[in-house]
Amino acid sequence: MPKSLLEQLPDIVANGRKQAEKILEGIESRHRVGLQTREVVLPARDTAAQDWVTQQNRNCQREVFAPGQASLIENPQATLGAAPEAPWANRLIYGDNLLAMAALLAGDENTPSLRGKVDLIYIDPPFDSKADYRTKVTLPGVEIEQKPTVIEQFAYSDTWSDGTASYLTMITPRLILMRELLADTGSIYVHLDWHVGHYVKLVMDEIYGKHNFRNDIIWKSAAGHSDAGLMGIAHNNIMFYSKGSTPFWKQQYQPYEEEYLESHYQKIDESGRRFEDQDLTAAGLQGGGYEYEWNGLTKIWRCPLSTMKRHADEGRIYYTRNGLARYKRFLDEMEGAPLSDLWTDLPRLNSQAIERVGYGTQKPEKLLERIIRASSPENGIVADFNGGSGTTAAAAEKLGRGWITTDLGKPACMIMRKRLIDQEAKPFLYQAIGDYQVEAAKAHLGRDFRIGDLSQIVLSLYGALPLPPDVNPQRNLGQIAGMALGAGRSSKTLVLADSPNKLTGMATLKKAIAQRDNLMGGWDRVVVLGWNFEPSIGETITALNDSRLEVLVIPPDLMDRLKKKGGIDKLRGQVRFSSLQYLTIEPITRQKSANAGEETPTETLTVKLKNYVLLSPEAINLDDANRQALQQVANKEPLALIEYWAVDPDYDGKVFRSVWQDYRGNSANDADVLRVVTQAQVSVPAKAGARKVCVRVVDVFGFEAEVVATVEAS
Repeated sequence: MPKSLLEQLPDIVANGRKQAEKILEGIESRHRVGLQTREVVLPARDTAAQDWVTQQNRNCQREVFAPGQASLIENPQATLGAAPEAPWANRLIYGDNLLAMAALLAGDENTPSLRGKVDLIYIDPPFDSKADYRTKVTLPGVEIEQKPTVIEQFAYSDTWSDGTASYLTMITPRLILMRELLADTGSIYVHLDWHVGHYVKLVMDEIYGKHNFRNDIIWKSAAGHSDAGLMGIAHNNIMFYSKGSTPFWKQQYQPYEEEYLESHYQKIDESGRRFEDQDLTAAGLQGGGYEYEWNGLTKIWRCPLSTMKRHADEGRIYYTRNGLARYKRFLDEMEGAPLSDLWTDLPRLNSQAIERVGYGTQKPEKLLERIIRASSPENGIVADFNGGSGTTAAAAEKLGRGWITTDLGKPACMIMRKRLIDQEAKPFLYQAIGDYQVEAAKAHLGRDFRIGDLSQIVLSLYGALPLPPDVNPQRNLGQIAGMALGAGRSSKTLVLADSPNKLTGMATLKKAIAQRDNLMGGWDRVVVLGWNFEPSIGETITALNDSRLEVLVIPPDLMDRLKKKGGIDKLRGQVRFSSLQYLTIEPITRQKSANAGEETPTETLTVKLKNYVLLSPEAINLDDANRQALQQVANKEPLALIEYWAVDPDYDGKVFRSVWQDYRGNSANDADVLRVVTQAQVSVPAKAGARKVCVRVVDVFGFEAEVVATVEAS
């Protein structure tokens, strides 16, 4: 007879601890997981506005965000002779939150470990495994419905084979790592509902201690309604735990209930202010009072005569019919009722809410603002490892807290990035898990796996047989025998599976071509399978102009799919290796400013998009009808597929800094919510010599492409 969930819980928690311990051991190793900064986002929305960096007087911004450096302006205590801690940068991280937390705990040469540094964690993890998280993408003339990727299915969909037990197995090690990140005075709020909340509380009691359970907050998240003839479900639970015995806490207040106001604040004075009157006599007051005559009555009063006179001068005395003085406590001076664990005053977002961003489980900012104000100090660090719509980051930004937010869904990360840009947030980092495929391979194949093992898997799923070891020392080359060419000869295809540790670019392609022409007597064609690509890969392929060279993309979720299916044989024939997406632009122009008298000379870069070629639609999780509709848009209006694009006018080849951005729905640049503008005019400080300009686009499915152009001075 299978064990009940309660019987399984001890093993679930024990195994979760072991998994977390392995991760914590791994962060001490030389090969620990890290974060790659994909973009430094410098929010600026209006193409006609002055360059954001200049406008905000942040000419030192590059130094602020440069690896391992600190700004003397941002950190006035720093000295030129010291090595001060790098200034804080807010972070939006794409990827598995387990790996993101491991990287944050590990730190690296550029960023110190955040172990014990986070003041507040709020998470709103998925809690209904039957939810259907399909993404609807609206394009000109058509709406595309995209099914979740395998990675997103694992996080959001009904892929937990053992139901709630699997859910608890997933969340337990994550809750343990969150505790490691919290400061000793830190707190965690876990937002759930009736599906799994009571089980998660048992896990939380084990990890954080029953004595550190502070409140089970009841948030009224819906109006009264009927559920199948029974009582309507109108609330969520938010479990509040502290890490230690003395958590940071700043008292918050709720509006008074109407019943309370009617019973306590019934009176209105001559100025129209509502008040309640309170006793000024010392009757029953321990320690005595002050005896004197006031308004013809001699009493023992609570306050000295001088204070009574001041109250009178300020209009704070109310007289009963008998002439007895009582103190006026005005309603407009009261903060409200001290916060309780029943929150009925924060309604969920309605369909017309200004802050709505089109994300199904979005929570109102006022809910997060209350939590952040109560449980994090000013300038503290707030983290949300199920970022979703970005409400936590948006609220933390407004309240002056540092923030970290992560999500496994590319649509969620795009929504968060756009929301923060629209909010004109301070500069923040957009990061991804470094060597994600390597980490996924370690999880599936063991920590001692070799890159060659991964290459063998890729070649096998592509349908290639490995070449003999004597000509294939890295185990990354395979062959495919093709169709007959006549005269008893068939075509031969060489296949190279590149490493996930590197960017596939010109050097790799030239090497592949050389191997095609020379290895084992030569081959008819060569196929290069890559995980990650140099920004200029599209231009590189065009420049090589080799019809016997093909470059394909290895699905980024390959290892997750392998894990889900249970083996190569079960996955074989189901993996699509897609053609590469790429961007082309018109020649960039530079024009010096005509304002000769300006203090800092500027120049204007004009950047115009030319074409965008989407990753093969076959690689996107669509049904046939949606794939056909997408292909029609891609053929007719390819630039309409761009969700977001940005310009770095001085690209250093390492970190992209988006000084200018536009995205669909940005009314600051145009009124077309379904298209980005296709031309940018970026005002930047003038410089002598050539500029290296990088243009990055993200399409509606979250795929990225870049172009790097060197622009000579005019």
